[in-house]
Amino acid sequence: MSQPAQIVDSHCHLDSPDFDGELDAIIARAQDAGVARMVTICTKLRTEPAVRAIAEKYDPVFFAAGTHPMSAADEPLASVDELIEITKHPKMVGIGETGLDYHYTAQSADIQKKSLRIHITAAREAGLPLIVHARAADDDMARILAEEYQNGAYECVMHCFSSSPELGKAALDLGFYLSMSGIATFKKSQELRDIFASAPVERILVETDSPYLAPMPHRGKRNEPAYSAHTAAIGADVFGMDYADFARQTTQNFDRLFAKAAQWSAA
Repeated sequence: MSQPAQIVDSHCHLDSPDFDGELDAIIARAQDAGVARMVTICTKLRTEPAVRAIAEKYDPVFFAAGTHPMSAADEPLASVDELIEITKHPKMVGIGETGLDYHYTAQSADIQKKSLRIHITAAREAGLPLIVHARAADDDMARILAEEYQNGAYECVMHCFSSSPELGKAALDLGFYLSMSGIATFKKSQELRDIFASAPVERILVETDSPYLAPMPHRGKRNEPAYSAHTAAIGADVFGMDYADFARQTTQNFDRLFAKAAQWSAA
């Protein structure tokens, strides 16, 4: 029996209570589905030790750390030095997720913007990619990303991209990446698929954001890294590619952006 083409789940939350007691099986299912590596994301710095421990326990798992914008007003403001210190861990491969979310938490916009700029500075200084969450804040997001890029280049992925064509273009114009989640598989997401189709395939990543946003045919259920294969199948269709070719391309994209994870894997 042939093995499935290897892909990467570039964004998941393996520390979620939804996965308690099941990580051995979840990671095994991911590998059986061809998901060779996963990046689990810390969204509150006080939980970083638990997220780090998952990456230390499971060889295919890496981690990133930051303060989620929806938590920015409730958590201590991160410092650049604090974030840089975490990057010293050999499996810590990205800064975030950070960003702006005005859908539920517009009242904390000012502290979100301050937090985002701190994370950008840390990503720039550490030479690690920034992982951005953007929802209902397209204008501010595009402006801040561009302003900060003028202060010094950095790398970035727009995680779970489901924003406007304008924000997608602004990100791509800065050399950033767009990450495709299960949302791209939904029947009503044709406009989003069109945005991805207009992007260079060399700038596309695949993710689950699990346990959230399960792709078709699992929509409405708990998501897990193995299901990134369903999103990758839609991605291959969007770009008119064979699944294996799309898998190979997005893996190369991940290795280019998350070079620290690629170096670890090679070693």
